[in-house]
Amino acid sequence: MPLFVYVLGLAVFAQGTSEFMLAGLVPGIAHDLSVSEGAAASLTSAYAVGMIVGAPVMAALGARWPRRRALAGFLAAFVVVHLVGAVTTYYPLLFGTRIAAAISNAGFLAVAMSVATSLVAPERRARATAVLLSGVTLACVVGVPAGALLGDRAGWRSAFLAVAVLCLPALALVFRSAPAGAARRPNVELRREARALRSRAVRLALVLAALVNGATFATFAYLAVIATEVTRLPDGAVPGLLAAFGVGAFLGVNAAGRGDGRLRRGLVLALCALPAGWLMLGVASPHAVALFLVSVVLGGLSFGVGSALVGRVMHVASDAPALNGAFATVALNAGAFLGPLLAGAVTGATGSAQGAPWVSAGLATAALAVLAAARLRGAPEPATRAPGEQPRTSRDVSGAT
Repeated sequence: MPLFVYVLGLAVFAQGTSEFMLAGLVPGIAHDLSVSEGAAASLTSAYAVGMIVGAPVMAALGARWPRRRALAGFLAAFVVVHLVGAVTTYYPLLFGTRIAAAISNAGFLAVAMSVATSLVAPERRARATAVLLSGVTLACVVGVPAGALLGDRAGWRSAFLAVAVLCLPALALVFRSAPAGAARRPNVELRREARALRSRAVRLALVLAALVNGATFATFAYLAVIATEVTRLPDGAVPGLLAAFGVGAFLGVNAAGRGDGRLRRGLVLALCALPAGWLMLGVASPHAVALFLVSVVLGGLSFGVGSALVGRVMHVASDAPALNGAFATVALNAGAFLGPLLAGAVTGATGSAQGAPWVSAGLATAALAVLAAARLRGAPEPATRAPGEQPRTSRDVSGAT
């Protein structure tokens, strides 16, 4: 695996820490800015909105820029908006900085996934994708609990400042190690790549990724609230719970990295287990030991399946090398937006954060139903394009699933 893929993974770790650390900062932000916990948790949805909007636009722009300039520019912008977010006392401005940070993150991630997969052979693309997503799961294991602990000890603003500082080594390494060549593509090629969305295989992978990630974030955004209000754990236990979830996520992503982008039996079985797992977490949430154990399992299942589905998107959309990373980013963050939004509606109506895992179970069940319906159609598995082979037209792939 090229060393620069790991450099990209380091940057994704810093950005993932920012994206997920809000799960441990919701109570502090709500208290400090005098907003509801639902409003504070909606900052997760704000980030998702920025990723959804930013991914296709930034990927299209990044496809025309030298890769070093694109990666460094997106990461530098990410640092600046975190500094602004750390000092604001105005909730709408904090909300806006989350969207701006997400747009920068989306651009970086879309370019990074395209660069990483272009540096390896086709059979190692899933592994390269897993290395990048391992940065996200390491953020869950180390960055998010550390952010929660820092927020508990020094306030949530210190966590935002820490993320900005954490990005600086990654930024220096990107300046030093990123490929300097331009990846300029004419508009007509980007329009052709967008036609990959006509493929049933691509659409199925995107829908599954959105639903699975929606299930993940519906509960993850409320995990700190569940721990303190349902399980009655002290605030100091929240970093440990987030770390437990992150350990499972790290193991799940690395297991998924052994796949090849196809809907293998292991992926299908893991997807089948997700609804039961989220239901189990809902039942276990009042009990501390059970909550920790189930969180490890759910971290592995949810992030493992999510990572495998990202690999699936990259596989079936291999004819769109500049935009397939953006496709996956949009799908994941559509789920990250939908999940907390639905969970917020349910928890607001019931008055208890214990409703969030039930929302996750419903979204995971919907993903399973979509997959079952697609399997009944019985369309063939698309082939992977060999290096140097000319891209197929959308008509060639439109019947694949």
